[in-house]
Amino acid sequence: MLGIAAVVDLVLALRVRPNVRIDAPAEVFVGQTAALTIECNRELQGVEVAVDWPGGLTPEPREAGMDGAFLSVPFRGVRRGMWEIGAIWLTWPSRFALFELVPSVTPELSVAVVPDIRPVQSGEITVRVKSELYGVKENALIGEGSEFHQLRDFVPGMDIRSIDWKRSARHRSLVAKDMRAERNHHVVVCVDCGRLMREEIGGLPKLDHAINAALALAWASAVGGDLTGFFAYDARPRIYAPPEPGRLAFARIRSLSAEIDYAGAEANHTLAFAELNARSPRRSLLVVFSDFVDTTTAELLVENLGVLARRHAILFVAIRDPDEAKVGAGAAVGLDDVARAVVRADALAERRRVLEALNRLGITVLDCAPGTVTTRVISAYLDLKLREVI
Repeated sequence: MLGIAAVVDLVLALRVRPNVRIDAPAEVFVGQTAALTIECNRELQGVEVAVDWPGGLTPEPREAGMDGAFLSVPFRGVRRGMWEIGAIWLTWPSRFALFELVPSVTPELSVAVVPDIRPVQSGEITVRVKSELYGVKENALIGEGSEFHQLRDFVPGMDIRSIDWKRSARHRSLVAKDMRAERNHHVVVCVDCGRLMREEIGGLPKLDHAINAALALAWASAVGGDLTGFFAYDARPRIYAPPEPGRLAFARIRSLSAEIDYAGAEANHTLAFAELNARSPRRSLLVVFSDFVDTTTAELLVENLGVLARRHAILFVAIRDPDEAKVGAGAAVGLDDVARAVVRADALAERRRVLEALNRLGITVLDCAPGTVTTRVISAYLDLKLREVI
């Protein structure tokens, strides 16, 4: 009877051959969660799925969701590039649960993982930049800019220093100059692509956090009326795009940043910054995304940034690991806990010394957690622009 049941179960299972259609989004932002959709021509019970994921895609911990004949498999983009999805195995039990069917499908699907520009698409950066540079805050800073905007009649309550006495004598009435912050500055985004930037923090490499923030800054710079350039380096300079006006510069920088590979070589700051200094004769705002381990490896970084600071305004952005501060932070129970606490304190002290050395050179320093890089970089850019540091 068991043999007869097995034969009947096998015949029924072989008769049920569902047609499967697999679909995936063509493009996913790095760090974004998407779903692989598997559609069958009939509803199956107890279906499980296994996917041969490429290196740039990783499955999400939550289970795949089944809705009738549709199966959704969540995944996350963790590395930029074009990734091809490998074989997919579907598993479901037979009618009498005596067999388990495991057909495999090899879809010809590719998913492009690109830098995250969701803050740009949402319009949040545009609204913020326009409100701070051209809205209420600009009116509060009248008279502190260096670029002439317009003439207006002087009224009580205005700053007396804004009166243009020559034009007032010509018009025989008091006329004040309306000033605003200068525009058309050069802003060059410099991204270190060396070995240290491959460290994964918050689910993404530091390099991807830097590129996402760099693209947001490029968009803010374009909205703010400045010219934006791009520079990437590791053991030698890799990419250089001269500053360009408008939003076309953002599109160019986005295309160039998508081509940056995860290098394993140590960054050569001396060669890179010498090249950048030669290519930037005009005073510019250089936004440097880089990292260091200790004071010894940071000596060349500090020395070369000091040379650049003589001509340019520099914003240095480092991305710290928030988990490092938790190591050895609790109550020490044994000698191992004491050793971890001592190592942690020494590492934080060395990092603080390097950042203070950069600050003494007149460099604006940001030491950001992964989730705050974009916000703090744009805030620092707007602050430097309104104070006319460039």
